[in-house]
Amino acid sequence: MRYRNILLATAIVALPLAAEAQPVTGLYIGGGAGLNLMQNETDKSSNGKATPDKSLQMTLGATGVGSVGWGFGNGLRAEFELDYRYNGITGAVNPLPAGTSSESGAEHKYGPMVNVLYDFNVIGPALVPYIGAGAGYQWVTVSQAGSFGAGHLATGTAGAFAYQAMLGAAMPLASVPGLSLTAEYRFMGLSGDRGYSVASTGGTLVRSDNFNHSVLIGLRYSFNAAPPPVAAAPTPVADVGAKTFLVFFDWDKADLTARSAAIVHDAAAYSTSTRYTRIDVDGNTDTSGTPQYNMGLSERRARVVAAELVRDGVPRNAISMHAEGDTKLLVATGPGVREPQNRRVEIVFH
Repeated sequence: MRYRNILLATAIVALPLAAEAQPVTGLYIGGGAGLNLMQNETDKSSNGKATPDKSLQMTLGATGVGSVGWGFGNGLRAEFELDYRYNGITGAVNPLPAGTSSESGAEHKYGPMVNVLYDFNVIGPALVPYIGAGAGYQWVTVSQAGSFGAGHLATGTAGAFAYQAMLGAAMPLASVPGLSLTAEYRFMGLSGDRGYSVASTGGTLVRSDNFNHSVLIGLRYSFNAAPPPVAAAPTPVADVGAKTFLVFFDWDKADLTARSAAIVHDAAAYSTSTRYTRIDVDGNTDTSGTPQYNMGLSERRARVVAAELVRDGVPRNAISMHAEGDTKLLVATGPGVREPQNRRVEIVFH
């Protein structure tokens, strides 16, 4: 109950700080900590003798992770992670040999993992759910007394291939652009058997099964986060001194082609040689989708261009983003028309 109250309080405090979510683009780092629930482990054999009925009972433990990754701007992310998990040993079910009635000790797991994740569309104004899977290697260090009768000790470190699945959500914090609060559940399993030495007999304890359920709260920081969009303002009087760059997109796409990326780079270079008060980044679509879908697509296009400008050195606070959907057509068409000139982002220097 105490942990649940802490998590709820954290979420309530963070809500007023929520900003509008945006795709992760480029380099990011993350970290988290929480609780690890480990399922009972099975001892397959002890000193060469099978012990099929022995199952260790584990305490609720702790876990921590740190990662560095890359977002591709379309929801996909890839990351490298280092993790640590700890659980205590409190007893055994059907312990063997006969007469053993208690177990004590601890198990530590740590190692590298490589993860691939996918961020889904935003839920509400500022919540991005995601799923992921990973593979890697984990070392398991055991220090356990009573495994083979009073006074006996099993110790050692053994490694195994590891796999995991993740389900979580991220909420950006308006107070720090690029920073998001994360909450996630993870399942990790280890494959194969692991062997540990028995100090008193010189024998080996063979152990299988290692399944972990973790709940973590953390933070993630994206270094190339685009500024949050602002509400569309009334159309201003024409600015005689405005300079406009047009960045075009393929149908139903929000990623930059080589040609469109070059135009964004030209715009960034122009920003270093001229004086301006602000830069508008206005996303637009043709009429081939629904108005609601087109509004979201135009926003994604604007975010991609804004993020690219920031990577090219344009100050983040100089950019003002707008999503126009299909309301400002460069070429007038009827509904449901795929018009290349209307699939664009306008970069306007004022």
